[in-house]
Amino acid sequence: MNIGELARLTGCSARSIRHYEKAGLLTSHRRSNGYRDFDAEAVPRVMQVARLIRLGFSLEELSTFPPCMLRQVTSAICPDALAAHRERLAEVDRQLFDLARLRERLIEALDANAPPPSIPLSKDATHESS
Repeated sequence: MNIGELARLTGCSARSIRHYEKAGLLTSHRRSNGYRDFDAEAVPRVMQVARLIRLGFSLEELSTFPPCMLRQVTSAICPDALAAHRERLAEVDRQLFDLARLRERLIEALDANAPPPSIPLSKDATHESS
């Protein structure tokens, strides 16, 4: 199938598919006219690569994953990939912690530089100062 067909079947753009191929996560053969030709196995592979990218993995990381991670078509995690998923989760947790600390520092900075609350004058006080 050509890249346009693969894009329609997977919901991924042709540009993304070319990017996956350049990263070595997908292979194609060239037709006599120079166009890419993908086999049927490319559909689940592209869908799996896209799913893993949505989980926060980079193409560089994906290129080091065990083959089972790129072959599977379900959302279940292959046993060889559990460690990678746990590492990704730990990284997300670290980022959330860092963001929470940054948020606290920003709030403290804003509170420290906020103007003092204004005290409304009573009607009597406004007449006395006139």
